[in-house]
Amino acid sequence: MASRPRAVARKPIDGAPRLRILLGEAIAVGPGKADLLAAIAAEGSISAAARTMGMSYRRAWLLVDELNRVFVGPVVVSETGGRRGGGAVLTSLGQEILKRYRAMEQRAAASVADDVCAFRALLHGKTQF
Repeated sequence: MASRPRAVARKPIDGAPRLRILLGEAIAVGPGKADLLAAIAAEGSISAAARTMGMSYRRAWLLVDELNRVFVGPVVVSETGGRRGGGAVLTSLGQEILKRYRAMEQRAAASVADDVCAFRALLHGKTQF
């Protein structure tokens, strides 16, 4: 049986923007939800994805439930029981959401790269914030 790549929450790149797509007051997708979707895709279960991200299963499940409610169809589907104890996968919609979100992240970072460099020059030494 082929092993899945290990999912690890992506650390933000120093100075890169953190993109959040809002739907009213709620965050439809942001860095945390995108990382959770990537972890579910890699791990094959919500609980394993939560463990790799250092979050509780309940928190991960609530985020998945919110994603499934705000989009036009399910983003993640779960299977319970069975020989292997069930699991979870991204639907084609979930894969599309993650792909588009990652593309937007990259474009946003590229579009502000010069300004981030100029901003860094305005900071005292190696200030951490």
